[in-house]
Amino acid sequence: MTEVSKPHPEDFPEAARLLHESAADMYDRFAGGRERALRALERSLAEPGTASSAEVVRIATMGGRTAAVMAAFPVDEAAARARAFLGLALRGAPPWRWPTALHLYWAGGRAAPSPPDSALYVDALATGSEFRRRGAARALLADAERLARARGLPAIALDTTISNEPARGLYASEGFDEVAYRPPGRGLPGFVALVKPLS
Repeated sequence: MTEVSKPHPEDFPEAARLLHESAADMYDRFAGGRERALRALERSLAEPGTASSAEVVRIATMGGRTAAVMAAFPVDEAAARARAFLGLALRGAPPWRWPTALHLYWAGGRAAPSPPDSALYVDALATGSEFRRRGAARALLADAERLARARGLPAIALDTTISNEPARGLYASEGFDEVAYRPPGRGLPGFVALVKPLS
């Protein structure tokens, strides 16, 4: 049985590890390595207002173990939450890392297609390798739909890399439409934007 809940402090290390898996290359380049990225993500879970604060993160557990993680919030909160995460990450990084982090922050913001303004945005979704194809990601997407409806939002939006065929297949099966594409460039992968209207 899959249970979905907000993470508690004891869940933060595993939630941070899974959030990292959702975009490991980008997090590592941003923070200057895997360990720094994991530390930043774990700190962000404990700090309100970021794109990966515990207040916007849900975990799916199976048999008492964290199987998957999702960060989701209204699109109109995205810019402020991204800036808050940037500030947190820069505070934990040596000053010589700041130019690279700032470049990736701006480049990443331009690389992915913009989601519709009135939607719940799923910023991160990842399932642990041993739990894949067991319904954990679907349970989190169902929770995203519940959250969107509770806020009166008419859609759920997310994006993924163009090459991530398993994720694109999952989203298609869950009723998401591919609505925009951005080709690879400037060291960043290509992205596809997806939207699920809620009737």
